[in-house]
Amino acid sequence: MDKVNILKKYKKEEERLLVSKLFDKIEATEKQNKIHVTDFLSPIELNLLVEVLNAIKCKNYVIYGGIKNAQRNLIVIFPDKLESIFSENKFDYNSICNCIRITNNSEKNSHKMYLGGLIKLGVKREKIGDIIVFNNGADIIVSKEITKFLMNNLHELTRFKKSYFDVIDINQVTEKEQEYKDLKFIVSSLRLDNIVSELAKTSRNKAVEILKQERVFINYKNEIKGTKMVHCEDIISIRGFGKFIINEISGNTKNGKIIVLVKKFI
Repeated sequence: MDKVNILKKYKKEEERLLVSKLFDKIEATEKQNKIHVTDFLSPIELNLLVEVLNAIKCKNYVIYGGIKNAQRNLIVIFPDKLESIFSENKFDYNSICNCIRITNNSEKNSHKMYLGGLIKLGVKREKIGDIIVFNNGADIIVSKEITKFLMNNLHELTRFKKSYFDVIDINQVTEKEQEYKDLKFIVSSLRLDNIVSELAKTSRNKAVEILKQERVFINYKNEIKGTKMVHCEDIISIRGFGKFIINEISGNTKNGKIIVLVKKFI
């Protein structure tokens, strides 16, 4: 495992730290011959670490987020002796993460309300997986290590005074289809700076600045070149503005411009 050269590829301190932690967990798995698990990762972080795992030809891992198409996932690294447990789907994921179900009748039932409450208690974002909000509450996937703390302290928050809390089996988490908002715009070309300008509802010059600030990702990889061409099904994330998928590029208008249909994640 060529740690030094791989780490040299990553210029940002937070990326090097993320990769270093992965290497530490791989080494601990090999030395101790037992499972090790990362924190919950954003799609961008996950993509980066999977790139590293592929580079070092590591195959003893699974990605798990508790639900289908989870936005935040763990990487579970396991030793050779446990390969069959994972290949045969016999591993109990309740041993590494839990789901806390909050039931209430709040009129302000939102993802922001639940995440804000957890952060207010001092919980780090990386210990929290997906938060699935439904009509009368939410299922919150969390690292097992913080479950007891949350169950003992959530009721102290004013927003949860009239709520009920349960730890449920991770396999009983509420599944919810991703919701989108449909967008449509017309551009002169499919250059990334044009697309960012439309998605962020700003000027072309400002879009270029956003790119230079390294706030734009295509398919979870950072991109700073405004000249890069965008394609159908590309996923574009812009920090501060949201995440989008290019759903359809439907052809040219009479004056030669291009119609783009987009779905914004909500």
